[in-house]
Amino acid sequence: MKKVLFSLMMVFAAGSMSAVMAQEAVQLQEGAKIEFAKETHDYGEVKHGGNGQCTFDFTNTGSEPLIIQNAKGSCGCTVPSWPKEPLAPGKTASITVKYDTKRPGAINKSVTITSNAVNTPVKVIRIKGNVLPKPTSGAPVQVGGPTN
Repeated sequence: MKKVLFSLMMVFAAGSMSAVMAQEAVQLQEGAKIEFAKETHDYGEVKHGGNGQCTFDFTNTGSEPLIIQNAKGSCGCTVPSWPKEPLAPGKTASITVKYDTKRPGAINKSVTITSNAVNTPVKVIRIKGNVLPKPTSGAPVQVGGPTN
């Protein structure tokens, strides 16, 4: 019984050590690292033709300049723009996403970001919400009215 208990303790200790060593290796990894303040933007309800622009702030938490090579929307109605110049370690920048709010209905889109970040070279951020239907044109017609 003592041998079984000792063997289990050794297996547990070895597993714990390898997990700690793997975590330390990741922490020591040199290079650019990208960290987002938020990964999803919820528009809530947006008026038809309303402001469909949002921003995603990110920081280079690594030791080398961060370069975003590409940012691609999941469809033509989701258009990202991003900084083209390298971002120095410790600096913050933004990716702007513009959604076409002339398309009524649910929003559930993504933007795939490709960079030289060692922690996540491909990162997906998301937008969600609902675009309200186009309002009917014209003022309401008043039937009847005050009589004198």
